[in-house]
Amino acid sequence: MEFLGHFRRLTPVQRNTFIACFLGWSLDAFDFFILIFCVNALAAQYQAKVSEITEAIFWTLAMRPVGAFLFGLMADRFGRRPTLMVDIIAYSVFELASAFAPSLKVFLIVRALFGIAMGGEWGVGAALAFETLPAKGRGFFSGLLQEGYVVGYLIAALVYGALIPIVGWRGMFVIGALPAFLVIYIRSKVDESPAWLQGRVSREAENHLGKDIVTHLSSFLFLVALMFAFTSFSHGTQDLYPTFLQKNLQFSPHTVGLIAIIYNIGALLGGIVFGSWSERIGRRRAIVFAALLSIPAIPLWAYSHSVPLLALGGFLMQFMVQGAWGVIPAHLNELSPPSVRGTFPGLAYQLGNLLSSRNAVLQAKFAERRYGGSYPPVLGWTVLIIATLVALLTLSGPERRGADLSDMNSNSSP
Repeated sequence: MEFLGHFRRLTPVQRNTFIACFLGWSLDAFDFFILIFCVNALAAQYQAKVSEITEAIFWTLAMRPVGAFLFGLMADRFGRRPTLMVDIIAYSVFELASAFAPSLKVFLIVRALFGIAMGGEWGVGAALAFETLPAKGRGFFSGLLQEGYVVGYLIAALVYGALIPIVGWRGMFVIGALPAFLVIYIRSKVDESPAWLQGRVSREAENHLGKDIVTHLSSFLFLVALMFAFTSFSHGTQDLYPTFLQKNLQFSPHTVGLIAIIYNIGALLGGIVFGSWSERIGRRRAIVFAALLSIPAIPLWAYSHSVPLLALGGFLMQFMVQGAWGVIPAHLNELSPPSVRGTFPGLAYQLGNLLSSRNAVLQAKFAERRYGGSYPPVLGWTVLIIATLVALLTLSGPERRGADLSDMNSNSSP
């Protein structure tokens, strides 16, 4: 009922904008997670080790700051809406190109280009959404918007489980080009951010970005460090988990897809629950509770052997991981200077991604060299260390819950 109540309070323009931004992020994540499910198939295709294929994950994540910077500047200068449309077309084109890569080298190049486009979507979409939505219920919408990432993972799991035997890995990437059609909806149903239209400071966005980063350098560096911890938390629990289920437990694609569906439902619920809860107890407290509660789930999640227990462990783990993440869209936008909100939070997010971009490669190599290809110890230590880091960094930082995001000229200093 609370879910419906939040949506009933939105105007048609606000509702259409949120739906578009949610779908843009969901389909962006869908395109990314197709690769996660196809790691084994790609290793067989290119006659490479898993750790060599995970270089594609590294290049995607490493190039995301470039996209955050370029598309963020476009959003601050030319508007959120047209930039979002260009970005969606770009990541769809590079996803399609991935299907036809003739060699691993070409595949890595294409995935790097995909990373640029993927890096632009979150910051632009979040700015458009939160500059359009009302302040009341922002925590709820933050949780729901961030879980668009989980919905993308869920769709990828469904498509993988149902279609991989039929279409193969190349067909999966062809299907990943379908998000381009979302642009039609944005063009016909979505308006420009009212805050951007009011401010009209975008033509000086380049100057503002440098000035605001220097002025708020300590805050910017803190957000980068925080997002390093957060991206290590999510990618450390997501990227190699399907590979663990396939290689260590010899589960079929159907079983892997089923477990992934269950833990992504947990992730979706966690983001909404903790995002909404952050309206009452504060952003930082909600994040800390979620992060620390992931630690008791490690034994079920990484060391079980039966499908029901692994599904339960995955549900609990991702409920907590994405519970912490569900607070982030609102938290980062509330801490960002208004004149460069299209760039500042997205750039901090993606620079954090850059710092954690070799996570999957390091996990795979560590498992291969130290544990003979066994993933549970690596997965368990990752959660223990990173969850603690997320909690400590969050507690040490500021909070501006409820900040006015509708005014481009308001003081938004952390």
